[in-house]
This record gives sequence, structure tokens and C-alpha cells, in this order.
Amino acid sequence: MNLRRYLSFLARRILYNRIVYKLYEKMLWYQIKDGSKPEHIGVILDGNRRWASDHSIPSWIGHEHGADKAEELLDWCLQLGVKTITLYIFSTENFDRSSDEIEEIMNLLDEKLKSVLSDERTHKYQVQIKVIGRINLIPEHTQEIIRKVEEATKNYNQHYLNMAVAYGGRAEIVDATKKIAEEIKVGKLAVNEIDEKVIENHLYTSHLPNSDPDIIIRTSGEERLSGFLLWQGAYSELCFIDVFWPDFRRIDLWRAIRTYQQRDRRFGT
Repeated sequence: MNLRRYLSFLARRILYNRIVYKLYEKMLWYQIKDGSKPEHIGVILDGNRRWASDHSIPSWIGHEHGADKAEELLDWCLQLGVKTITLYIFSTENFDRSSDEIEEIMNLLDEKLKSVLSDERTHKYQVQIKVIGRINLIPEHTQEIIRKVEEATKNYNQHYLNMAVAYGGRAEIVDATKKIAEEIKVGKLAVNEIDEKVIENHLYTSHLPNSDPDIIIRTSGEERLSGFLLWQGAYSELCFIDVFWPDFRRIDLWRAIRTYQQRDRRFGT
């Protein structure tokens, strides 16, 4: 096959794939459009480094593509009317990575926080933005940007975007326990007053009208929560998708929603 024929074949193949994708996307939309949509979606953004490795490029480019994909996800969810999105971006265990990679991720977080604050969608849809986790562990310059973004969007209440950074589900419960213990110590709270609601009010997600995700999606094919929203996700539907995060597509989101709609949610009853 000469070069001209090969390029012609390749062009036809690309066109065919695009047509098939559009048809499948349209079919999926008709399947989910009239069904109940999740009010709160949690996403574990997994696979940036492996995606970069598969493409023989530096890991920071994988993180960059992953951050761009997160912006796309926000747009897709806003179009669907999803009220709350919680993204698992950086765990407490991720601090064991190289200092260079951590610095790259934090600089990227700086950039994306500034971008989402200046994005007209944030203000059009009144998206309250909050970073949840042990924020004191991340660089001061990133903390300062977080404070500015949270202050600028604190009065928005139509949609919520939560970024879990320096986050661990066990750490969250430990921190909540410490806060409760302090209140008991000063006489603000009695031991016999502690119930599930009290604990929920001391979690990182206490600002949310609905802190429990209806569905948690994890990419990369791994089938575990890795400490993500351990308390809040007790009754969440779980959806594991065998694609690295930078390759996540709108049809993958819609397939997850279709799965959610097909499940019988009985909450233990």
C-alpha cells in the first residue's frame, strides 16, 4: 500500500469512527435523558501517569491532560443539571511521590483554580468551589489561591465543585473526631449527643446540601475507593471504568449514568 492509499484509508477510518461515536452518543442520550440524574457525582481521577507512560511522554503532561479533562467533565455535568461534583485529585498518600511531581501537580492546581474562577460558567451557573482535605499540607501559594477562589464563590449555591486535595477518608474522620472532642472538652457538646448528624456536620463536606454521592466513578480499571469519601459513600453506587482519566469521554459519563439509572437503590432496606 503506497503512502497516498494509506492516508486515504486512514482518513476514511477516522471519519467512520467519528460517525460511529456520534451515533452511539445519540443512542446513549436517548436512553438516559428522561431518567433520574444523580444529584452528586464523585469521581476518582485515576490513570494520568499510566496514560503518559503508554504515550511515552513525561508524567506532568499526563497530569495536564487530566486537568483539562476535569474541566470538560464540569461542563458535561452542568449541561446535565448535576448539582454537586467531588473530584479526588490528590491524596495524602500521594505526598510519597517525588518532590518534582508534587510541585508540578500543585502548580497545575494553581493554574486550574485561577482558570475556573475566571470561567464565565462558574458565575453563570453559580458554582461554589471548595478544596477539601488537609489544606495545611500543601504549599502556601496554593493555599492563598484556594482562599481567594473560595471567598469569591462562597455565596453561590446552585452548584458545588469540590476538589479533594491532600485528602484521605480516614484522615477526614480523624479530623472530624478531633473537632468533636474539642467541643466536648469546652462543654459545647455532650458525649451522648453524638450521632451520625453530628459527625456529618464535622466532615470536610459539611457545607454541602447533599454530601453523599449518588454515584462514585473511578477510571483506570482499578476497583477500589482508595479512601475516597469513606463516610459519605456508604450507599453510593460504584462504577469502575477501564479507561485512563485523560481518555475519559462524555459517553463514558453517560454510560455511568445509565448504569446508575438501571440499579435498584434500596439503601439497605
